Amino acid sequence: MWSVVPAPGSMEVLPGWLCRILVFFSLLQSGAGRTGPVLAPPGFIQTACFSSMFWMRLEESFLKNKFHRIEIIDPSGTPVVLDRELGARCGYILSKDVWGNTIFRASLLACHVTNERDETFSLAVNIQVSAFEDMRAPAIYPHLMRCSYSPWAPREIVCEENYMEVSVKTDIPVISDDEAAPWMSALPETQKVAYQVWQLIFHSPSGRKTTVVSDAGKLGYSFNNTLSRVFLRSPYTTNESEHSVVNGVTMSTVSSTSMYKQRWLLLLIDTTVSCPVDGTIFTDVDIIWMVPTIIPRLVLQEPSFTSLNISMGVGEKRIEEPEKLNYTLERNLTHIGITIPIGADGGRFESTVSHGVYGITYSINVFLEHAWTDTDWKLTKYTVIKPITTPFLPRIPTVVNDTDPQTRLFNVTLGAFLSDVTLVAVTIGNVPLSLKEAGQKGYKITDIPNADGKKSFRLEVPFDDPNVLREYVNKNETKYSLHVTYTLNVGPKGKVYHHPADIECTIADVVLPEAIGYCGKKNMYFIISVEVMDHHWRLYVGNMPLSPATALANGYLLTTNGTHQILQVPPFAVGIIYEEVSFERLQARFDLVLKKTLTMETLETFSVRCSFRSTEFVVCYPNGTVSVSAAMKTLPVIDMSKTRLKDRTCKPKEFTKDQAFFQFHVSTCGTSLRFEGERLVYENEISFEKESLPVQGPPIITRDPDYRLTILCYYPVKETLTQSAKFYAFSSPPPSSVYGYGAMTTRSATAGLRRARQALNIVSNMFKDESFAATYGTRSAVVTYPWKHIFLEVELQDESAEVELYLDNCWMTESERFSSFPRWNLIVDGQVVLYDSLSLSSSNMEQQNQSRSPVNRCEHPSNGTVSFFPVTANERVKYPNHFKRVIIQMRALPLRKVYLHCTATVSTCLHVPSNGFRYKQCTPGRTLGQHSAIHPTCYGYTVTGPIFILHPEKGDQH
Repeated sequence: MWSVVPAPGSMEVLPGWLCRILVFFSLLQSGAGRTGPVLAPPGFIQTACFSSMFWMRLEESFLKNKFHRIEIIDPSGTPVVLDRELGARCGYILSKDVWGNTIFRASLLACHVTNERDETFSLAVNIQVSAFEDMRAPAIYPHLMRCSYSPWAPREIVCEENYMEVSVKTDIPVISDDEAAPWMSALPETQKVAYQVWQLIFHSPSGRKTTVVSDAGKLGYSFNNTLSRVFLRSPYTTNESEHSVVNGVTMSTVSSTSMYKQRWLLLLIDTTVSCPVDGTIFTDVDIIWMVPTIIPRLVLQEPSFTSLNISMGVGEKRIEEPEKLNYTLERNLTHIGITIPIGADGGRFESTVSHGVYGITYSINVFLEHAWTDTDWKLTKYTVIKPITTPFLPRIPTVVNDTDPQTRLFNVTLGAFLSDVTLVAVTIGNVPLSLKEAGQKGYKITDIPNADGKKSFRLEVPFDDPNVLREYVNKNETKYSLHVTYTLNVGPKGKVYHHPADIECTIADVVLPEAIGYCGKKNMYFIISVEVMDHHWRLYVGNMPLSPATALANGYLLTTNGTHQILQVPPFAVGIIYEEVSFERLQARFDLVLKKTLTMETLETFSVRCSFRSTEFVVCYPNGTVSVSAAMKTLPVIDMSKTRLKDRTCKPKEFTKDQAFFQFHVSTCGTSLRFEGERLVYENEISFEKESLPVQGPPIITRDPDYRLTILCYYPVKETLTQSAKFYAFSSPPPSSVYGYGAMTTRSATAGLRRARQALNIVSNMFKDESFAATYGTRSAVVTYPWKHIFLEVELQDESAEVELYLDNCWMTESERFSSFPRWNLIVDGQVVLYDSLSLSSSNMEQQNQSRSPVNRCEHPSNGTVSFFPVTANERVKYPNHFKRVIIQMRALPLRKVYLHCTATVSTCLHVPSNGFRYKQCTPGRTLGQHSAIHPTCYGYTVTGPIFILHPEKGDQH
């Protein structure tokens, strides 16, 4: 049991020699820098006598944030500072218990102990406590420990943490004959022993070593004798110690014989000592500590061995009934085993950090006492003191998200930790904050005790804090993200541990803008709420974002009054979708699309539908359909049933006395095509021709006027090309997107008709090799090198088998625009341009025309850098004459990105026999008949790209 020993100066009657020691303590403290003896505070020093040892505990609560050391006072009053070497040699141990208290233990046979008849033992110490690491100006607390111990067993062995000690009575029995060999081998050494001088003989596998006691001290041993005993103390790591395995447990053994000779007496004393150095096994739930039941180096005659008593203890307390504390103490023929549940009473969990991972260890200080008899020794008392600490047990903290979206407050708990963990700082976002700074910013941090004695840390952060990330997600939700890094001091050593946590909460707190549409007499209107407009979304008309600039460019009127925007859209503005176009009415729809700014995802589509009565309009659909309502306001009036388009067979679908309604496709009714910058312009004409006098017959008098109305449809080149597959394929009902716009102008009756050119439905593709089987896909980017070939195919997508596609002009530019410059010609007027090297110096078209060589219009392979490739029929190619394939090699062209442009017409080719062979005679522009799908002199255009040309360093080209 622990007891508080009275401090010097109390009323306890002490022996005279102890009083002299205490007086010397007082005189000793008068040196410079020492404050003198101080009365210890209550509970600071607690002592106990246990078995053959002094025990002293210094309370950690008093020593916290201080430095301390212990001085040993020998009987003469001389202080000696306790250090590691002195402790192992002289029989002291200074350590910590599982609660962090300083523990001092000393053998009753230690170096500076006062021994009274081997029954009463005293040891004086000074405990120095200072606020400075160099121990300046310490407070000194003298303390005297006294223990009584009797009777001693004939042989007592103590296995301490840092030393082994064996003590035996000097009146031991006569050595038996069974051990004569090792003992008698030492007899010759007795001739060298001086009178009254002790000698030690160490036995090891390497041989026998003899030394006098004074020299043994230099080797780390401590040997001495008392009134009735002799003892040897040894560290575990001397040169003479040897390790052996006994029943799976490693033992450290020092085999020695102590000799003493007088005139008529020779003593040979076995001072062998053996202690376990391991024997612990850890499971997930238990600690198992095993010690051999019989230690062969200590029991020379095993048949005579009898185990008398086995007991265990924790700390300084012996446990009489281990099973009540869930301990298990067992013995069999080979082992004594102690099983301790991890977490059992008497031990303690401790937090620590290993490789950045938080975890715990469990520590407990246990001891084992085993008493046995054998033939050689009447009684042996064997004591082993064992501090045990489990390996590192990871315990990853858990982040519990208790956030209630309605409070708009993150509520996060991190835990659970042992009580030796302290939260010292947090990092919110990228801002590190002490706990005080976090509180000043409105963050609430609370320690939350748990029922099992552990604790957690709760953090509360508002959603609207600037360090909380906000992301607009889905349709009307916001994702709030809190990134926090906890900084904690862990365990008695205050190791730093960082734990990151990411918490997200998504709530539907987004109010989308609204747009309400209505119809006016002449316009369509939207009222748009702008109070909730945010940078996360924008309003679009088609693929154009709605802004004052785009509104002005497209003929809208956009006004703002602070809370709303009002958009006015005329019936024939860009973006109008015509759902019904008839003689009676025009039904139009206008869409405003709300899209995410980053992903362009459509969130809402706001639409307004209006019907208008209009006598004049032109509607140009993306599929090439044109609807025209024309009013002929002439004097005198004309017969609207006799109005015609350029193709005189194209009559109005409906008409009244002053209005005609036409609907036709741009590939019919004589519609012509031309390029104007970045636009394709399709043109037709509504006309009325007055009746003329016949050559024969009676004269006719007429007042009908001549009247011509020009119909124009404008399409952006880029949009037309990307929609080329749909543009020339008539569909009903028309698609809901309009890429063109129309206009009507009157023309003089004497103006000459323009040459009609009809647009062909042609597409182009890039292929990966000369098999023309695997394509890169329409308008897909192609990556190649200057020394590799480009495989281009142009296809006529019509079913007329009697026509042949003819490439008129092909050129290369750095832009996909039709009119972009500079340009490098590849095919001019159907003839392949041959170059020694395509380069930037040949960008001038006239120079290229001079450098090319002519090729017959009926194409054949060329040896130049541009050549035609033959086309044969297969599963994909039904009419080879609808395809043209070109192989191009760039060579030294120093470009990085190019586009290939081609214009095309159609022709008819007849197969003419000659000298037994058939060759193809091509006649461009031949009329195919009124009912042919392809009309006279058709025209088409296509662009392919981009093609990215890589230019590695020289030497890496092949």
